[in-house]
Amino acid sequence: MDVLVVGGTGFIGQHLCRALDDQGHTVTALSRSPEDATLPSGVETVAGDVTEYDSIESAFEGQDAVYFLVALSPLFKPDGGDEMHERIHLGGTENSVEAAEEHGVDRFVQLSALGADPNGDTHYIRSKGRAEQVVTESSLDWTIFRPSVVFGEGGEFVSFTKRLKGMFAPGVPLYPLPGGGKQTRFQPIWVGDLVPMLVDSIESEEHVGETYEIGGPEVLTLRDVTNQVYDAEGSSVSIVPLPMPLAKVGLSVLGSVGFPMGADQYRSLKFDNSPATNDIDAFGVSSDSLTTLSGYLRG
Repeated sequence: MDVLVVGGTGFIGQHLCRALDDQGHTVTALSRSPEDATLPSGVETVAGDVTEYDSIESAFEGQDAVYFLVALSPLFKPDGGDEMHERIHLGGTENSVEAAEEHGVDRFVQLSALGADPNGDTHYIRSKGRAEQVVTESSLDWTIFRPSVVFGEGGEFVSFTKRLKGMFAPGVPLYPLPGGGKQTRFQPIWVGDLVPMLVDSIESEEHVGETYEIGGPEVLTLRDVTNQVYDAEGSSVSIVPLPMPLAKVGLSVLGSVGFPMGADQYRSLKFDNSPATNDIDAFGVSSDSLTTLSGYLRG
């Protein structure tokens, strides 16, 4: 198949382009700066900005399937402010769906997020929910993935825990975590486990019109993740609770003076990031076959 990966030079995108190429598909990676990526020689690249329809429209010509992976991080406040979530997630999806319909693309796979909801609590979650509506209301044969946090080479989830320490307790052995790190639960999935499911989704009609919530083999609190990250390095940390109201003030104040987190990120720390039901079985995958975070970290 001829496959276009929108956001093909990002963290998940590069892994997906390699896997699709290995499967014999003809792959094109679209991004704003494709020259920055390290991709197989068989993968073509094209430059385009999803917020500008005319810059991406021609890349959809002749494609059988399209993946839309472009996303801002939910962990950090985006350059340009929180309204960038709407511009990129919703606007980028609208432009990509329009281009796909214009060129008669058969399949459209949207990488969304757990909890995506047009009326959600954060800009990230609301924009993801509205983007899903654009996809499901289109004329395309679509599939939507809602993964928990994804870790792996090139990802930011592991470094995020250290970024928090640098913010709340630089230069000291104590590690204050919002709510003691016990409120927020994740079900992190390794990119090497997620990508084969993304590939499979275009190779079978049974995935058309389905929304899949995907998580890894275990549910971890932010405290668990932090301990595993430092344990893998042969060090330890003394985690102390940072009251959530104080964390809210800290994130809100620092966000207003240029620190890459803010009130939106505080709100995201208050709800779980694990699926109610893990849909990995739709791809013939069992939980015990998946890579744990600690297994990855210890490599």
